[in-house]
Amino acid sequence: MARWADRSPAARRYATTQMRRFAVPAIITAVAVGLLAVLAFGIANQGTNNSIDGLVARGLYPHAPNATMALPVLGSRSSESLSQFRGKVVLVNVFASWCQPCQAEAPVLRQAQHMLAAHDGTVLGVTYEDNADSDISYMRQYHLSFPVIRDVSGNFAHAFGVSGVPESFVINRAGEIQALRRYQLTTRWVDQTLPKILSNRA
Repeated sequence: MARWADRSPAARRYATTQMRRFAVPAIITAVAVGLLAVLAFGIANQGTNNSIDGLVARGLYPHAPNATMALPVLGSRSSESLSQFRGKVVLVNVFASWCQPCQAEAPVLRQAQHMLAAHDGTVLGVTYEDNADSDISYMRQYHLSFPVIRDVSGNFAHAFGVSGVPESFVINRAGEIQALRRYQLTTRWVDQTLPKILSNRA
């Protein structure tokens, strides 16, 4: 085979053109494969958070995870699970007494509890990375009267994809997550969300 330096200028130009012709598609293919690999990695590593959010957004309501997990009731020696509220509309609110947005949404939770209780529903508080004494003081300070369970290990909240507080999930009468909010509740959100779910008797 002739060395590169021994080739004529025309032969070198032809060879260069041929190399470019094959190199460009190869680069494009490599980039495409890389992008597909990144996309596949992202999909494979989506947490429960994205799964629940995506399903609810498409109107496919997943059953609440860990519904039968019994957790200690705040201020009591008894335990309760989410499944014990089956047949009721439940607003699960994951909170902590030290969380400022949680404190700011306390009046909204009182409003939500009033609305839900009128239709045999309830807010169910779930404490997250907090101690019982602080949670009891928080409930008293903000005049909150709904039941609260303590997620000491964090496993209950993590199954919902919770990574911080506050986060809220509306469970319909069939035990399905029909709405959620990954940050502080607002009166507008409660007024727009709860009546629709409460009106469905299924």
